[in-house]
Amino acid sequence: MAINIDSLSPAELQALIKSAEAQMESARKNHVKEVRAKIDSILAGAGLAIGDVYPTRGGKSAKGPKAAVAPKYRNPDNASQTWSGRGKRPLWFNEALKKRGVTAESLMIASTPAKAAPVKKAPKKAPAKKVAKK
Repeated sequence: MAINIDSLSPAELQALIKSAEAQMESARKNHVKEVRAKIDSILAGAGLAIGDVYPTRGGKSAKGPKAAVAPKYRNPDNASQTWSGRGKRPLWFNEALKKRGVTAESLMIASTPAKAAPVKKAPKKAPAKKVAKK
């Protein structure tokens, strides 16, 4: 079927384009169905599943949603505002730290035990050796 597109009006060209796009989409869907059928028959013949051939990322089991982390810090001005200590610091936390005498440790929730930083001791210096005069 040959169409002389030089003689078509703009409206007819638009209709032809839409028809061609619809035909292309239909052909693509049929092609995908055929390929899937071939893949399914090959896998069935080999006694395999698609997950055996292409395992999911991160192992065989899908990971569920992450558990919520307990809050570690509380806003002294608004007790409903808390922060777990992970991610970007909230604005209220930064503003509270600007106040005189406020530290991150003072904003910690009482039930959360604070991890004390290990105290590093300076190594002991060995006594200087005396050089004997000759």
